[in-house]
Amino acid sequence: MDFISGEIIAIDKPLGWTSFDAVKRLRGAIQKRLRVKKFKVGHAGTLDPLATGVLIVCTGRATRRIEELQSGEKEYVATVELGATTPSFDLETEIDARYPTDHITEDMVKEVLNSFVGNIMQVPPVFSAVKVDGKRAYKYARHGKDLELKAKPIIIREIVFLGLEGNLLKFRVVCGKGTYIRSLARDLGQALKSGAHLKELRRTRVGEIKVDDCLKIDDAVEKIANAELTFPENYYLVDQHKNEEPV
Repeated sequence: MDFISGEIIAIDKPLGWTSFDAVKRLRGAIQKRLRVKKFKVGHAGTLDPLATGVLIVCTGRATRRIEELQSGEKEYVATVELGATTPSFDLETEIDARYPTDHITEDMVKEVLNSFVGNIMQVPPVFSAVKVDGKRAYKYARHGKDLELKAKPIIIREIVFLGLEGNLLKFRVVCGKGTYIRSLARDLGQALKSGAHLKELRRTRVGEIKVDDCLKIDDAVEKIANAELTFPENYYLVDQHKNEEPV
C-alpha cells in the first residue's frame, strides 16, 4: 500500500462511532506502520454516530479527492418511527411530542414518499454540522439556543417503500450531496399529518462504493498493519522513533 501517494479505504462504520473516531483509528494504524508521528488522513462525507455503513477514508495525497468523492450519489436504508418527534430528529435526544397515527395507511405512506422525489428544498437539523456564524449548529443546539436554519436545495433521485409494521416505516433512498435523512424523517411525519423521527440508518452506497465492498474497522487496521509498503519515487521516510537513516 502506498499511503503517501494515497489510498482510498472504504470501511463499514460501526454504530456509535463518529466519523472522526474511525479516521483517528486508521490514522493511528498508518502512523504506527510508517513509524511517523503525523500523517494526513481524512474522510469523504460525515456519517452520524447513530448511523452505520459506508465511510470513505483517504490517506496522503488522496485527501485531495475528498470533495470529489463526497459529492457522489448516496444510498441509505432508513427506519423511521411514526407518531413521535425528537429535537434532533433521531435517537440522539428524547421524544418530545407524540401524535396520532391511526389515520396513516400504507397507500398514504407510499404517496407521501413519492412526493419527496426530485429537486426539493430541505431545512437541515439544528443538531448537525451545518455552520452558523462560523460555528457548528449542534454546538448551539446542545446549549439550548434557538436556531432557524435556512432551507437548502437537495436532490432525491429515488425512494423505495420497504415496509410498514405498526409505526415503523422502512424505505430505501438514493440522494445527492447535502441530504439529511433525519430531516426527511421529520418532513415525512409532517406530510402524514403526524410526527416522525429517524430510528435506524445504514448508508449502503457512496458513488460506486457499496457497503459489501467495505472493511470492518478491525479488518482495516489489520490490513494496514500487514501491508507491504511502497513509496512514491524519490520519497524518503525518516524513522522518527529510532532516528535512523531515511528508509
